[in-house]
Amino acid sequence: MKVGFIGLGKLGLPCALSIENKGHDVCGYDINPEVKEYIKKKEIPYVEVGTPELLQKTKLKVLDSVGEVVKNSDIIFVPIQTPHNEYYEGITRLPKERVDFEYKYLVQGVKDIAKEAEEQKKDITLVIISTVLPGTIKREIVPVLNQYTHLCYNPFFIAMGTTRSDFENPEFVLLGCDDKKEIYTKVEELYRTIHDKPVFKTSIINAELTKVVYNTYISSKIAFINTVMEICEKVGADVDAISGALSLATDRVISSKYLTGGMGDGGGCHPRDNIALSWLARELDLSFDYFEAIMIAREKQTEWLAKLIKEKVDETGLPLVICGISFKKNINLTVGSPVLLMEKMLDELGVEYEEYDPVVYQGQNHPNKKAIYFLGMNHSCFEGINFPEGSVFIDPWGGIGRCLK
Repeated sequence: MKVGFIGLGKLGLPCALSIENKGHDVCGYDINPEVKEYIKKKEIPYVEVGTPELLQKTKLKVLDSVGEVVKNSDIIFVPIQTPHNEYYEGITRLPKERVDFEYKYLVQGVKDIAKEAEEQKKDITLVIISTVLPGTIKREIVPVLNQYTHLCYNPFFIAMGTTRSDFENPEFVLLGCDDKKEIYTKVEELYRTIHDKPVFKTSIINAELTKVVYNTYISSKIAFINTVMEICEKVGADVDAISGALSLATDRVISSKYLTGGMGDGGGCHPRDNIALSWLARELDLSFDYFEAIMIAREKQTEWLAKLIKEKVDETGLPLVICGISFKKNINLTVGSPVLLMEKMLDELGVEYEEYDPVVYQGQNHPNKKAIYFLGMNHSCFEGINFPEGSVFIDPWGGIGRCLK
């Protein structure tokens, strides 16, 4: 198939390369001129497992305009961002005010595609990936479409850093469509060349809500097990044993993923999606804002860890080194990282610290001094590392041997 991408960032580029790797003719356009340089130099400035290998052999065409992508594509994927500002990313305390996502970039991108399709009189299957709240497509997107643009809403369940593997090996594919049902068939035919996972077809509004509540459910699991971790610390139980037992309950608890004690949920999707759903809860006057509760639990758990650190700093007088600041193991992205939230809380408490993260700060030297070491992210590079004698460890993950006191 001839497949186009409008947006070749951290989401679009790995997925475009994956589709090309399955034998399709893929092209794309990105407003960022540096994307062409990534392709030319065959190197990206962020960690994406499995993507550098595809870059070495790609023939992906990075075009100069939306019109060229329309001309050279039958299906166009649109992973244009729908951002929140930094106060809604989970790296600050939860604001009292709530807002919806910003949709102007997505709307403009779709307008540009529709305009070009009409001028070229070419039918395009338009596949929107971007995360939106329920009702957004009908309110913001449908009014700018025309007879040549046939819409399918297909949000991906991926995490930055492992985008390629998540895209190629999903639990299921979610397709939302309110128009001609043959659109389902065309998009599903493409996916059948990539994997054999289930395809769930539903209305657009159902797909919109499924995407954000999927992310919220993960956040809920993480907040829950971290609450259990705090109980374990105070009563002398072992959270790893408890999560290990719960993980066997695959009919009810569902899976072991996101069910280990550690830091709170992070990344570019989950915290912001919870906060956006909290905005929606207020708009709809829900009986209880469950999404706010998840974020409050995340914040309070992070604050609890910050206070434990301060107690240990006051008790020992040792300097503090925070090991790992990214939102995900072995990934160099810090967006939505709960460690950044914790650092702000340490600032409030007047606790000084330095960061040690050779994944984020590649080539960074080991501090190699007697200190308090807090394991903010359990990168593989920390396993078996030697720390000076007399150092103290605060480890919510259990990577160095869980110890919170």
